[in-house]
Amino acid sequence: MAAVAIYLSTLALSAYRWQLLAKTLELNAHFREFLALRFLATFTNTVIPGVLGGDAVRAVYLGRRHNRLADAFASVIADRIVGLIGLIWLAAFVAVFLNDFSLPLVVTLPPIVIGGVALAGLVASPLIIRIVQKMPPGLKRYEKAIVKYLQRPQELVPALVLSMILQSALAVCQYLLAQGIGLNAPLKLFLFCVPVAGVFASLPLTVNGLGVREGAYLILFGMAGIDRTNAIALGLLWFVSTTLGALPGLLAFAVTSPARAHSIE
Repeated sequence: MAAVAIYLSTLALSAYRWQLLAKTLELNAHFREFLALRFLATFTNTVIPGVLGGDAVRAVYLGRRHNRLADAFASVIADRIVGLIGLIWLAAFVAVFLNDFSLPLVVTLPPIVIGGVALAGLVASPLIIRIVQKMPPGLKRYEKAIVKYLQRPQELVPALVLSMILQSALAVCQYLLAQGIGLNAPLKLFLFCVPVAGVFASLPLTVNGLGVREGAYLILFGMAGIDRTNAIALGLLWFVSTTLGALPGLLAFAVTSPARAHSIE
């Protein structure tokens, strides 16, 4: 119950992060709209493999409701990228400063390298703007949105901080589940393994990452000395928790229209 409650709070944080990123594009809407679409997308991801289906749904709904489809998609893409960067930065921080759980360098080094590249990208945003301005004609409609984000990287900082807080909360959720099955492992192990496994679980391979997440847990937690039964059980418990947390998305589908009333007439 505690894991599901915290998971629901992360959806609210995710909705607020998306609102901040949309505001950079002057795509303004009430927080409850972003929250409803966040729940709607989360429920979609429980029936469609990966996270792309949910991202497409929330972008289409937001874009049609405000007649700014390109900006809505750009805000969703930015939200996904910022989320991934926050996820990688959290794993990299733990790998550098809290790595005493015997994971090999082949596992801990990639988040550090990718996190460093992402940080360098933010610092080198003027150079990236020049590259973006040479995008092919078919992608030109997204150029303005990308340039807006890169011209004001300081506005990405709150969203990045929220991403790391959100990922930490997800790790706490699964730490609580582990405690519930009698698995005594340090929280910092979850702060590393959960974000890394989340990258693989988000791939469009299975519904809600089922099977992929368990395989990642089997490898990552197994390297830290946790037996395969507990690792797989933890993944399945998290699948159940996220599915329960996504159920309010049914209500979001019922009360949220994909278009404004006046545009339907």
